[in-house]
Amino acid sequence: MKIYTDYKEGDILEFKKNHPCGSNKWKVIKPGVDMKLECCGCKRVIIIARVELNKKVKKIIRGEENE
Repeated sequence: MKIYTDYKEGDILEFKKNHPCGSNKWKVIKPGVDMKLECCGCKRVIIIARVELNKKVKKIIRGEENE
């Protein structure tokens, strides 16, 4: 299992499980100890601890501005 630690604003994170809206992709709005994420499906915003986030992420899709 790969552990991600380098999250940047604008990255899209693919989770292992789907959100109730059906999407499993989340956009990073504010990185830090507590991460602020927005669902790419329903636009719901959540705040999650980085430790918990590391357990849920399957892969990172880099945002356009970070390439």
